[in-house]
Amino acid sequence: MIRVLFVCLGNICRSPMAEAIFRDLVNKENLSHQIEVDSGGTGNWHVGKQPHEGTRTLLEREKISFEGMLGRQVAEDDWDDFDYIIAMDDQNLEDLGNIRKGNDSTVVRRLMDFVENPAEANVPDPYYTGNFEYTYQLVSAGCSHLLRYLKEKHQFN
Repeated sequence: MIRVLFVCLGNICRSPMAEAIFRDLVNKENLSHQIEVDSGGTGNWHVGKQPHEGTRTLLEREKISFEGMLGRQVAEDDWDDFDYIIAMDDQNLEDLGNIRKGNDSTVVRRLMDFVENPAEANVPDPYYTGNFEYTYQLVSAGCSHLLRYLKEKHQFN
């Protein structure tokens, strides 16, 4: 089983969006028995809260479930539980490095690192930009490329 954790700042906009989109892609490819997905935030402001209304609206429009998703904070033991920790931006990567240092086997990368010639290296935070549609486009592309990468690397059918 491969376990993937998506991470943003507060775990209400980008990372739950990525979790829901990625889980939907995994389910559509019948890989849920091989890939598990979750999300978390580097901050604790939104622990226990639903995804942001802007994220929920887009996911509902696309008929992608976010049922049961509540904000949580990333913890040091997530490195023991996940094979891939996927950050939305450089600041998330830096914050993750402050949560756990060391040489782990867990792959820690930005989502857009999996996209060849991405429009952006970092996924902008719609909590501040207000542009949930653009974030959705970037996250969708990143999730598709990440799944393709995992299928090739781990030889999933």
